Amino acid sequence: MDYNTLLDMATDLGYELAMCGAETFRVEESIGRVLESYGVKAEVFAIPNCLTVSIETAEGKPMTRMRRIGFHGNDIDGVERFAGLSRALCSRKPEPAEGKQWLELARRSRRSYSLLIYLLGSFLGAFGFAMVFGGSIIDGLCSGVCGLLVGIIDKFMGRLKANQFFRTIAAAFPMALLAYAMRAVGLCHNADMVTIGALMILVPGLLFTNAMRDIIFGDTNSGTNRIVQVLLIAAAIALGTAAAWNTAALLWGHPAEGPAGIGILASLLPCLIGCFGFSILFNIHGAGSILCAIGGVITWLMYSLCIHFGCSDLTGYFWATIFSAAYSETMARVRKCPAIGYLVVGIFPLIPGAGVYYTMRHAVEGEMERFASQGMHTAAIAGIMAVAILLVSTTVRMWYSRPQK
Repeated sequence: MDYNTLLDMATDLGYELAMCGAETFRVEESIGRVLESYGVKAEVFAIPNCLTVSIETAEGKPMTRMRRIGFHGNDIDGVERFAGLSRALCSRKPEPAEGKQWLELARRSRRSYSLLIYLLGSFLGAFGFAMVFGGSIIDGLCSGVCGLLVGIIDKFMGRLKANQFFRTIAAAFPMALLAYAMRAVGLCHNADMVTIGALMILVPGLLFTNAMRDIIFGDTNSGTNRIVQVLLIAAAIALGTAAAWNTAALLWGHPAEGPAGIGILASLLPCLIGCFGFSILFNIHGAGSILCAIGGVITWLMYSLCIHFGCSDLTGYFWATIFSAAYSETMARVRKCPAIGYLVVGIFPLIPGAGVYYTMRHAVEGEMERFASQGMHTAAIAGIMAVAILLVSTTVRMWYSRPQK
């Protein structure tokens, strides 16, 4: 057995999964199962910025590989490809050198959208969610333009290898300022809806979802690390939009709020468009992008119906998240691919981007009681969604781990 090549292959596989944005448990389990299929027991430890794999050869010689993990992408197609490769390696057990060739082939065969399609996804995501949260079609179009600006800045800052905190501020400030400027000249009706729709592009949906799933599966260190990153990005969004709010107030005065609110049925098509846009941003291809968007629409419908029939919003978030998590687990087993893609797009209509925005706004306006209330309510939404994901994921894991008669 060529242990060096085998260890390199397994470590590289885990590294690629982590760089695509896979959950910590998926990284560790994929490496462990591949090595176990070759008769090698491994100790695998992964956190968001480091991966360590140790094995012991048949002669008792210990071997270790360590990889530094950089900024994670939102590449669901990559997660699906490398997770599929892990299953293929476990079932077919090629020679380690051939396995490394398979890994290189998987790297080369990864798909990604062109810049034009990526910007289209930014436009559709902002356009759809601006209307879902109560904007008019004009507000949606203006939000789509702001979403284009966010996409352009994010890509440009990514090429400069700027850190995520600075990238978020650099995108949030001009985006929000443009939204307020559009309201000042009368192009849109509600600057808040325009801003919130485009702001959703900056919300770390995959990071938030992975944090919840890491904590669920006992990877507390990784989950806490990701939660801190989510909070830092939320703070960057707040700082950027707060600076834009103050700048707009100096230039044009505080923007007046327009009418908001559309019916349940009227919000479904914009939700489908917005979720499809985010399927592009998360690099989901083929039928999966449509199925993810459909899951998001039904999740939003579940939430809207709960509110319509008199449930509290937290109850609505809970049951809608339960459905989204169950839908993602079902699709994962039907289509033989990771559940994370279906989950991250499916719960996106529920992620409290508006809560982050209004929390910031209350702080800027000096309304500290409303700031505290809105902030605690936003945290409660995140918590209830985490509990719902926990219940479904734990139930599914227990069901498939039960002893077979």
